[in-house]
Amino acid sequence: MRTKAVVLTLIALSCSPRGALAEDWARFRGPNGSGISAQKGLPETWRDGENVAWKTPLPGPGSSSPIVSGDRVFVTCYSGYGVDRARPGDVKKLKRHLLCLNRGDGKVLWQREVPSLVDEDPYEGQITQHGYASSTPAADDQRVFVFFGKTGVLAFDRDGQQLWRTSVGTGSARMGWGSGTSLVLHNDLVIVNANAESESIIALEKQTGRQRWKAEAKGYQGSWSTPIMVERPGGKHEIVVLMPGEIWALHPDDGGVLWYCTGLEGAATTSLVASEGIVYSAAGGPFGACAAAIRAGGRDDVASSRVVWKRATGTYVPSPVVFGGHLFWVDERGTAVCLRADTGEQVYRQRLPGAGEVYASPIVADGKLYAVSRRNGAFVLPAKPEFKVLAHNRLASDASDFNASPAVSGNALLLRSNRFVYCLQVNPRPDKPPGPDA
Repeated sequence: MRTKAVVLTLIALSCSPRGALAEDWARFRGPNGSGISAQKGLPETWRDGENVAWKTPLPGPGSSSPIVSGDRVFVTCYSGYGVDRARPGDVKKLKRHLLCLNRGDGKVLWQREVPSLVDEDPYEGQITQHGYASSTPAADDQRVFVFFGKTGVLAFDRDGQQLWRTSVGTGSARMGWGSGTSLVLHNDLVIVNANAESESIIALEKQTGRQRWKAEAKGYQGSWSTPIMVERPGGKHEIVVLMPGEIWALHPDDGGVLWYCTGLEGAATTSLVASEGIVYSAAGGPFGACAAAIRAGGRDDVASSRVVWKRATGTYVPSPVVFGGHLFWVDERGTAVCLRADTGEQVYRQRLPGAGEVYASPIVADGKLYAVSRRNGAFVLPAKPEFKVLAHNRLASDASDFNASPAVSGNALLLRSNRFVYCLQVNPRPDKPPGPDA
């Protein structure tokens, strides 16, 4: 009877639309934006022709990360405008693309084009560094959601049928940097930090796209931070997001402010991380920096009551990751930093040799820290309080920018450049998709 039960279970899993696949990486930086995967057996080294299971060409550039939901990979890019810096073209011809790839072999299952309904910020200044497809999609079992700036938030079913589109504003931040924050799903809501478009944080209903609530952030212009969900005692959640000089915690039911923390420096361009009820920030930039640990919960301004520690250091573009009692990041200049999570004490601060600029946020998987530079390859370090470069990997045939943060799928690592999506796997077998047992 036991053998029969096992066989029936295996049949059920193999016939399931999601199959016996590993955990999803279905939003920016994976589960709750943590940047952490429990998967093992990921490649430590790769190059052209080595440990590359597949690579899929893209119809245009983009800085959004690939996500994995079940047996599908979703990624966005753009075309028609802002592809060539010398000749940007006509902004009215800008189109965004949503691609759905087969997780096993990288084949394009479907592609949808979305024309811009409102002119985006011109292709100049900081926008030339990241473009018009910088927001990572988010997916659940039934739908995939994308954020295309002034064109709005869109929902598609898993076969590529557009279900709805909702505008979240058509404004521009003073800096003219465009859109870059990514979507967050919580219960029946899609949450978007629309600070650049409308100086607000907005919750939409997954099913219809109807606005459930809108939290105004007038006067707090300049946040591109993707929110995270933090669980409170009793199982309740808070939406926590980095704002200019502050951290806000909102109630997911109505967007009301539960608590906030003032007195923080640095730009609101990175995302927060949380562990065991502590929220960690590592905001940096040209006008100051502040890494901090704050106990979630409380009421009103918690700057004098719930701040565990603060330190004058941070990162401007890449977000941190907290793992094994330590806070790690690699900043935009390619400097790797490790702090003790309990005290903020610096363990190391070392330049990655030859890294150059870094926009991608590091992730932790298989006990290793993966950090991808824009133009000089990817670095693998131990996710421990010791600085050591285990590997420096390059895909020499691809000279385009790698701005996107990596994703994890089973024992495979997904990277994205302006030209390709790559699936990296140890000794890939063409007849078997990446997975825990591949």
